Amino acid sequence: MKIGLLSDTHGWLDPKVFDHFAQCDEVWHAGDIGDPELLAELDRFKGFRAVYGNIDDRIVRQKYPEFQSFQCEQLHIWLMHITGYPPLYTLQIRTKLSQTQPDVLVGGHSHILRVMYDVKRPPLLYLNPGAAGRHGAHYMRTLLRFEINDKKIHHIEVIELGRRAILID
Repeated sequence: MKIGLLSDTHGWLDPKVFDHFAQCDEVWHAGDIGDPELLAELDRFKGFRAVYGNIDDRIVRQKYPEFQSFQCEQLHIWLMHITGYPPLYTLQIRTKLSQTQPDVLVGGHSHILRVMYDVKRPPLLYLNPGAAGRHGAHYMRTLLRFEINDKKIHHIEVIELGRRAILID
């Protein structure tokens, strides 16, 4: 299973995303979609999973949950926008981790690309694709692409879409 992962589009989707995710089976969005019209584009493109983020409006929040827990190729995946990161998780994630543990935790929000293991909770893998949109504190717009098979994640690729445009109002 090939997965394309993005976050923090903030109402703008670079057309290059469709080229980079052309061979993916599913696309996951870790929140801050920004514009419900983006959902329609992504829904038509591939199998699509998403969570809402802190900037998302009522329309996005009605269509997607705050938190998703699902199986993908025998891996237990958690997808949420605001998660913190190892070992500095949010209270909500720490509470969930005290009850059960996923194999993979996917978050967004920080606009900081991170791929790391939680060394205190092996084998928890944390993924944050950074930010794909034009708004925020990030310098480079980024995506992640990877494969899941044999209950393992393989071939994680960082895709750089280019520098964030500086918008002047």
